[in-house]
Amino acid sequence: MKQRSKLVNNQPMKNIPAIFLLLFLSSVSHAQFLKFGLKGGANLVKMDGKSFNDGYNLGYYGGGFVELKLGEKFYLQPEVLFGETNLEYSESFKDIYGNLLEVDNLSSIKLQRLSIPLTLNYKLANIFSLSAGAQVSIITDQDETIMRNAGKAFTEGDVGLIAGGNLMLGKFRINARYIWGLNDMNNIDKQDPWKSQTAQLGVGFVF
Repeated sequence: MKQRSKLVNNQPMKNIPAIFLLLFLSSVSHAQFLKFGLKGGANLVKMDGKSFNDGYNLGYYGGGFVELKLGEKFYLQPEVLFGETNLEYSESFKDIYGNLLEVDNLSSIKLQRLSIPLTLNYKLANIFSLSAGAQVSIITDQDETIMRNAGKAFTEGDVGLIAGGNLMLGKFRINARYIWGLNDMNNIDKQDPWKSQTAQLGVGFVF
């Protein structure tokens, strides 16, 4: 019965990527012009909470995107990105969850995520635009040996808000954005809420 309940509770999170895909397909059918591209860059991820060091952890991301022109000034940009970051624990983590640690000297955990951002962009000039939107992230891999019962420390996904800017130099793109995670990603208990913040800087190329 508990297993069935867990599957039911996770169903809404698994349906979110499908909703984003429907929005994407709907936008394509109404778009006046579209461009496909590839992008990659650096993630600086900070996890709020006493369990983690108060700072940003360097990681990377890469994937593809589409620019859908919606007029002279606006365009929609759906993306599919894969990212990886090593998050460093603080000493407080061992104080709070020391009885769950598999390794006493554990200092970090590798966190891999598949992210689906969707942003609406407004061109202030021919080479610069501002962007705002939302992002759904799904955890694709995390260390299951962190706890003695082989459980996972993080929830299966996260939803975030996006704000940033884009520099467009011909077919090249330079973008910077900030992402605020809205979900508590702590899958152990609710003693210490974990919410992510990500500063992202990358380059791209459209075909």
